Parts: sequence; structure tokens; C-alpha cells
Amino acid sequence: MTALLNQLTQQFRSLLKSVPQGFVRGMMDTINWEPRLIGIKGPRGVGKTILLLQYIQQHLGQALDKTLYVSLDQIAFSNTTLVELAETFVKQGGKFLFLDEVHKYKHWAVELKNCYDLYPELKIVFTGSSLLEILNARADLSRRAIVYQMQGLSFREFVSIESGILFPAYGLSDILENHGNISMEISQKLKPLYHFDKYLVQGYYPFYLEQPELYAHRINEVVNMILEIELPLLRGLDLSYVHRLKQLMQIIAASVPFVPNVSRMSERIGIDRKTLLAYLHYLDEVELTLNLFKEAGGISKLQKPQKIYLDNTNLMHALNPSQVNRGNLRETFFANQMSYSHDLQYTQQGDFLIDGKYTFEIGGKSKPSKQIKDLEEAYLVVDDVEYGTRNKIPLWLFGFTY
Repeated sequence: MTALLNQLTQQFRSLLKSVPQGFVRGMMDTINWEPRLIGIKGPRGVGKTILLLQYIQQHLGQALDKTLYVSLDQIAFSNTTLVELAETFVKQGGKFLFLDEVHKYKHWAVELKNCYDLYPELKIVFTGSSLLEILNARADLSRRAIVYQMQGLSFREFVSIESGILFPAYGLSDILENHGNISMEISQKLKPLYHFDKYLVQGYYPFYLEQPELYAHRINEVVNMILEIELPLLRGLDLSYVHRLKQLMQIIAASVPFVPNVSRMSERIGIDRKTLLAYLHYLDEVELTLNLFKEAGGISKLQKPQKIYLDNTNLMHALNPSQVNRGNLRETFFANQMSYSHDLQYTQQGDFLIDGKYTFEIGGKSKPSKQIKDLEEAYLVVDDVEYGTRNKIPLWLFGFTY
């Protein structure tokens, strides 16, 4: 076991040297790093690994001999256990253990619980799929772990990377009450619409910086890995339906937006209604889609969504680049950015109801407000403008909420 620990330590030190410097995700300051057990969930490709390694670089540089980062998708863990690793690490003075991709390890929940209980001097941070269930029958980690949800780059973070200007995040109430001054302050420093169109195509996943010409290809690889590995492993998805679910995602990308007819979809894909509804729920869980319902919270996996969007606009361009609908693109951007810290609901008046209070209608710069004119707390969100007036707010500005 000592030999394996030495090998893992060497791999970790080598990996740490390649971590990009400079820009750090806003989530670094959102997380309370003090608890003994911290979880970070999120879809593949949003930057969870880089976040861990940057935290180690910035905060544990003087304690590297007591720190270890391990990815649990390594073959080495087919012959050893997490508890054995933790025991050896603690005996050699280890205090900070970072575990990546825990969903790849079969008994991760039980063994994390055991590590937490057996080694009170050890602090553990773990990452995993959006499908990770912290609360389960065998090992309830909900009382032990503080869990955070991570998603891709916000438009604000993308602009900060591209321009080198670090902008603050704004709360929804700040934007609704003071959007004129905020948009003017930002627009004095850069051209938001220039960056916005680029972000919609290529900017949500941090790996866009690595090989821009292969970005769409890598997104397709991410989708395939989720559909072919994560969903079958964690939700029992039948592999024979993977191709059809990807076709469904391509249809959603080209829709205006997609309003599901479950009976027709069931016949077309060739699976029963109950299974189809479950699969639609899983796509939302793993953050490949965003499903919109009339009620907020407590959604059953057998409940039919009123609308279905792809999770982000980059997915739309990667999966169906020649048929992206601009109206759907606008709504997808708004839903993606706002869903990070707000509840979204379907509403018959307007496009979205946020937090059960605010109604938003999304459209181009000439969009009329007649659909929401009789509603209180209703706002028109418009594309292709730098500034708004009264209850008319630029679409891009909602990308500055995280």
C-alpha cells in the first residue's frame, strides 16, 4: 500500500505543475472549505478537477507533504479500497485528501462515511457526477457532507477570461432594480454583444481554451460519455436507446423551443411512456437538458415537462449547428444562467416564472411587452441591445448573476 501511495503522490505532484494559473472560478470563494467532508457535483467538463488543483496550489502550497489528490477512475483502485488508502495516508501524516470522480468507485458512499468516521483528523473533498446521490439507504452522507453544485462558465466568467477584466457578480434583485447603471458600467469597459455571440457558441465549458478548433468534437465526446457510461452505470439506462436519445437532443436544439408530446415521442423512439419519462428526467438530472415544469421543486421522474431545453447554448451549436433556432437559443441561455441559483417554472403568461415571483418574456430587441403588460413584477428580456429601460433588460446581463 505504501508503494501505491508513493506512486499516487508522484502523479499528483506532476499533475499540479500543469494546472493553469490566472483565472479562478467564482465558486472558489463560494465554497466553505472548512468542513471535514465537502462534495462538489457537476456534469463532465465544467472544471471540477481544475478547481480542486487550483485550491491546493493557492491554499495548501506549504502543506503538500500532507496533501494528496487522486482520481478514482484509476485501475489501481480495483485492488485496493479507499479506507486502506486513507489509513496509510493518515499514518504517514496526511491531512488533506482530494478524491476526484468518486462515482467511478463502486462503494464510494460507504467508504467515504467510514473514512470520515475513522479518521477525524482527515479533511476530504470529493467530486462526482451530477447524478451522485448523497442521501441513500446504505450510507447517508447528508449529515456529514456539505455538497455544492458546479456548472459551466457564466457569461461573466467568460468575459473576465477573454478581456482580463474581473467583473463582479450581481444578484437578480440588483439587475432588476439597477440594470441601466450596471449595463452602462460594464459597456464602458468592453463590448458585451461582441463577446456574447462568441459565448453562445463556444464558451460554456472551460476546455474551450485548450483547442478551440476541436471544441464541438469534445462536447460530443462529453455527451457520449454521459449517455454511454454515466447514465447506464448510475441510472440503468439501456444502451440500445443511447443513439435515439442523442437524436432527441438534436431535435430539441432545433426546436422553437421543444414542447414534448410524450405519446408521439414514445412511438417514435420505441419505448413505453413510463420509461421515456424516466429517461427525460435522467437527462435533466445529468444536466444535458433543462426540463421546465408548472410546479417548482419535488418533481417526480414520471412527470411530463412542459418544455425541454438543452442545458446550454454550446450544446445546441455542437449537436445541431446548422439548425439552431435563435428564439430557442435566447431562452436556453436565460434558463441556464438563472437556474444556477434560482427556481424556474413554466408559465402561460411569459416564458419563465422565477422564484414563484418574477415573470420574464424573452425575445429580440423589437419584442413587444403586450403578453406581460398586465402582470406585476414582469420583465421583458431582449437580445441585441447593450442597454435597457424600465422593465426592458438586456439578455446578456443575466449572464452576470454568478
